[in-house]
Amino acid sequence: MCLAVPGEIVSITGDATLNRMGKVRFGGVLKEVSLAYVPEAQVGDYVIVHVGFALNTVDPEEAQRVFETLQAMDELAELEPSEVR
Repeated sequence: MCLAVPGEIVSITGDATLNRMGKVRFGGVLKEVSLAYVPEAQVGDYVIVHVGFALNTVDPEEAQRVFETLQAMDELAELEPSEVR
């Protein structure tokens, strides 16, 4: 399953549009992400990231709703029966 996940930009390097990279925080994890598709994005913005590329900006409230949904999904997975051997 492919999943795009929101994260917060904490720093940006590179000036040219195709070379802009950002450190993006996903909960407690920092990842280097290409910002080539979101040239308007700034530090503190939330972006939707898929396979190392930020695809779009998203408002913080929407990002929070996605975090809550992902957390609920993880909690639901714990309720599933374990695999039969």
